Amino acid sequence: MSTETRVNERIRVPEVRLIGPGGEQVGIVRIEDALRVAADADLDLVEVAPNARPPVCKIMDYGKYKYEAAQKARESRRNQQQTVVKEQKLRPKIDDHDYETKKGHVIRFLEAGSKVKVTIMFRGREQSRPELGYRLLQRLGADVAEYGFVETTAKQDGRNMTMVLAPHRGAKTRARA
Repeated sequence: MSTETRVNERIRVPEVRLIGPGGEQVGIVRIEDALRVAADADLDLVEVAPNARPPVCKIMDYGKYKYEAAQKARESRRNQQQTVVKEQKLRPKIDDHDYETKKGHVIRFLEAGSKVKVTIMFRGREQSRPELGYRLLQRLGADVAEYGFVETTAKQDGRNMTMVLAPHRGAKTRARA
């Protein structure tokens, strides 16, 4: 069945439940009578609930209806929030100043409302000591706790260990204020 709204002569049922132009319930009428009432009011007969028995039709200006529906869809698209995932890469043996710099980047991303994927890259013999990476991720999670929370706990996959941090709700609005 098509998703397009049926209007006027495209409505192919013997009788419909009619709603007038002011929103008042008219009742169940024959399709010919409903079309005549709509034509007399210089408006369109629009099928608003095709799956009901009998189908519900409303007398309205179809052009205005389509325009308002498009505006509503555009507004809902605008209000959707795109989740951006930034990535920050670290090594298990990181110097204090380098750690502070990377932590600053993570905080900046969280304040901007982005999620942050923190990756610890292991090389060579470092792979035999995954607890170093785990402790580093735990430390970072604790250090940025006021800006975000740990969404996905630390997990090892091959040479890397990853953890995802997400901002607290309303972080983007707090940063702008």
